[in-house]
Amino acid sequence: MALENLTPAVGSTHSKKRVGRGQGSGMGKTATRGGKGQTARSGYTAKRGFEGGQQPLQRRLPKIGFNSNVTKPYVINADRIEAISSLSEITLESIKSVMSLPNYVEKVKLIGLKAKELASKIKDEAVLTSGKVNG
Repeated sequence: MALENLTPAVGSTHSKKRVGRGQGSGMGKTATRGGKGQTARSGYTAKRGFEGGQQPLQRRLPKIGFNSNVTKPYVINADRIEAISSLSEITLESIKSVMSLPNYVEKVKLIGLKAKELASKIKDEAVLTSGKVNG
């Protein structure tokens, strides 16, 4: 197998732009850098995201991407749901058997007037109440 035909296709390549080589080249004088100013100087590099004094895009958009590690309890009003007060022992599993809770629920807090009465029945640390401290 001969390696003779390794030339680019006709019209697929361009000659290198030679800037600052006289007025006749069309790229003399300012050497394609435009007029005066900071961008015309050697050594100039724009900061990432700099938009010429305009508020940059990353500062115009809202902050995203924070997820709190604090899990807030799922609040249940014990006065409205009678099935909870009829349970002999109150645990997270027993509450899930009585009423449908979302899958993400890890903690439950019982509120309402009956919650203080139910505090003695609570046998799970994942169940809190607005009444006295569990235990």
